Amino acid sequence: VERRNHGGDGHPQTADEKNKALADLYAQLQAAEDEEAAKRIAASIERLWTYSGSDTVNLLIQRSNKAIKEQKKELAQKLLDAAVDLAPDFTEAFSQRAYFHFTQNNYDAAVGDLRRVLALDPFHYKALEGLAQIWRETGNKKGAFRVMEQLLEVHPYASGAKQIYEELKKEVDGQGI
Repeated sequence: VERRNHGGDGHPQTADEKNKALADLYAQLQAAEDEEAAKRIAASIERLWTYSGSDTVNLLIQRSNKAIKEQKKELAQKLLDAAVDLAPDFTEAFSQRAYFHFTQNNYDAAVGDLRRVLALDPFHYKALEGLAQIWRETGNKKGAFRVMEQLLEVHPYASGAKQIYEELKKEVDGQGI
């Protein structure tokens, strides 16, 4: 039985409310005056990301995380696949599965899930960060550089992003951006 939130715990009531809250927070993040402010805003965004609106999906994600910790990779894969199937518009299910694929060195599957996250939420800075990391590791420096540009537009204070951006800029300068 799906339990819908009846308020009082700070969670949005509907997907529309969640999207509006995220849009407001992303605007605040882009305009953050300093790193401390950005960290507070990012923490609020990341809490909202985890809100699926479904106890079943939440349980699947929790169990998948437990399975990963216990090195039960096949079980983790099945649980994450089930979460994605049940909630095809829940970015965090795809984000979690992308991270799982990344840890298994299955970069194509990770990139596919990260693209799905970004199709649902183009401002999902963790997905941008993951995509840049994979593309950098697999030799797509130009792609990684462009994604880091996007990341810095969305989250100007993302941890380590400016340094990675500068490193990539030097690496691709000779290749013609």
